[in-house]
Amino acid sequence: MSVKKRILEVTIFLLVMFLTFYTLFSGKNLGEIANAVSKMSVGYLVPAAALAIFFVCAEGYMIWYLLQAMKANRRKEGSSLIRCIQYSFIGFFYSGITPSATGGQPVQLYYMSKDGNRGSDSTVVLMTVAVVYKFVLVILGAAILLFWYRPLYSELGKFFPLYLFGLLLNVILVVVIAGIMLMPNIMLRCALFFEKLFVKMSILKPSEKRPEKIHEFIGSYQNAVSWLRTHKGKLLFIVLVTFLQRCSVFLLTYMVYLGFGLHGTGMMKVILLQAAVYIAVDMLPLPGAQGITELMYQTVFAHVFTGTYLIPSMLVSRGINFYFLLIVSLIIVLVNKIRYKSTVCRNVKIENE
Repeated sequence: MSVKKRILEVTIFLLVMFLTFYTLFSGKNLGEIANAVSKMSVGYLVPAAALAIFFVCAEGYMIWYLLQAMKANRRKEGSSLIRCIQYSFIGFFYSGITPSATGGQPVQLYYMSKDGNRGSDSTVVLMTVAVVYKFVLVILGAAILLFWYRPLYSELGKFFPLYLFGLLLNVILVVVIAGIMLMPNIMLRCALFFEKLFVKMSILKPSEKRPEKIHEFIGSYQNAVSWLRTHKGKLLFIVLVTFLQRCSVFLLTYMVYLGFGLHGTGMMKVILLQAAVYIAVDMLPLPGAQGITELMYQTVFAHVFTGTYLIPSMLVSRGINFYFLLIVSLIIVLVNKIRYKSTVCRNVKIENE
């Protein structure tokens, strides 16, 4: 990624963050909000932070588990669980600052390759984790819509269409991925057709490399499905871990609810409402889904976090499950950059000697 593009993404991220917080605090009593936040119990704050850390670490564990299963690593360092957890934090950071979370996987793949992992195997692992994530999200979203329709419609209010739109986008993506896996040749022809069409319509600029990238992209999914067909037990295990991973970030909001000493709303309702917010904003082209997440939270949880606790609860829950993780991820990204530069300098010094 070019330096200019990265600077632009960071600038957009910071601008969206500024506008989000400006909108949240405009006309509000900041002293009252700060006082309410201070009432959050540390006894629940620590488990909430632990759930956030688990959310990222679980992805790292899945990467490690699949790499171990494929025996893909060339060096010991690349196969360690700690290193794979670092891949996950690195991916979280770049996904958080890029629209639609598109920046994470390419950077993860870069570091995995640098650590001696075969590019083809690393791609299959990351594709598998991404596909299962979307699949689990669609299953959860469809189940909530099917079995909890009336409460969902009532609680979401004006954001119910956004939930349907978010679920639809995820369903379309899963269908496209399934098509690539089951009918790769047909999907390849369709992709190349639309690529040419968009070029003629001046939506895309002509590129000789784009058809090659399309071939590689679809080929990577084919490799993933070929491996998964012979390892169904491992696939089922990854689905289970992904389900627990998704639920952990939903449960986090309930920890915040208890931390403020509130009662009257059951755990399942809080979890389902948080899941609905997550599904609605997951595919939106905003870095970290900032702005819309906070706006939707205020509507959806208005009857859960009553009194003066609505904004404070959002600051705590969103602060832990996004901004806290983003800061931790940034530290890991910087450490890896320093480590990589020092390794390059050491190798250059050895070559000169």
